[in-house]
Amino acid sequence: MSEIHKTAIIADGAQIGQNVRIDPYAVIDGDVVIGDGCHIHSSVRIYSGARLGNNVEVFPSTTIAAVPQDLKFGGERTSLFIDDNTVIREFVSLHRGTGEGGETRIGKNCLIMAYAHVAHDCLIGDNVILANSVNLAGHVEIEDFAILGGVLPVHQFVRIGRHCMVGGGFRVPKDVPPYIMAGGYPLAYAGLNAIGLRRRGFKREDIDSIKQAYKFLFASSMNTTQALKHISEHLDMTEPIQNILEFAKLSKRGLLPGRSRYSEDPQDV
Repeated sequence: MSEIHKTAIIADGAQIGQNVRIDPYAVIDGDVVIGDGCHIHSSVRIYSGARLGNNVEVFPSTTIAAVPQDLKFGGERTSLFIDDNTVIREFVSLHRGTGEGGETRIGKNCLIMAYAHVAHDCLIGDNVILANSVNLAGHVEIEDFAILGGVLPVHQFVRIGRHCMVGGGFRVPKDVPPYIMAGGYPLAYAGLNAIGLRRRGFKREDIDSIKQAYKFLFASSMNTTQALKHISEHLDMTEPIQNILEFAKLSKRGLLPGRSRYSEDPQDV
């Protein structure tokens, strides 16, 4: 059975799953779905359009599915999805999509730390970590297993690749490709996220191949088009190499720059 505090306000029409705990002074609108096993802490505000999966935990003073901060928004029916086992910490703000049918999505097993902001139409994959005060502008896409350090603003429409790590306190105006570390002013390639890749079971030969691909892309005299052609012609088309090529070819904001002083660092792998 669910445990709902008597001071919580839940509008008619809200769908509350089994074994849900809702703490004092939470306010939940009618067009809301909360899955089984969720814990909604005190003073949480959940607006219409929120769809929470199972075992989601939302800490105090968080706002879920608020109206987007987008001047184009005209009250259309839009949504925000949070998948299973994700944790949303204190004072986070998550905005639903904009435009009819627009969606903001946060995947499974994510950790969104205190004071982070996820704007309208963002797409966040599974197992992503956003540290304290990460701020995502509209239409940002973050792939699985990415980690973003604290106090980090991300420009609208930026894409951040899988298994990468972006250092805290920087600014992200360009796309960050998969498997790398990024840092500095301006934000640039800072080697592979080799420790993260090893922890997640990547084989040594795959890590070596990824490193070689980024040497072509970031530490050679070739431009991006030439480097991508060279990678496709000279490296085996393993899944990581295909991911790198696809990510780069789909980039609209352009890739972050390279820094040759990082690329030869023996600590990369």
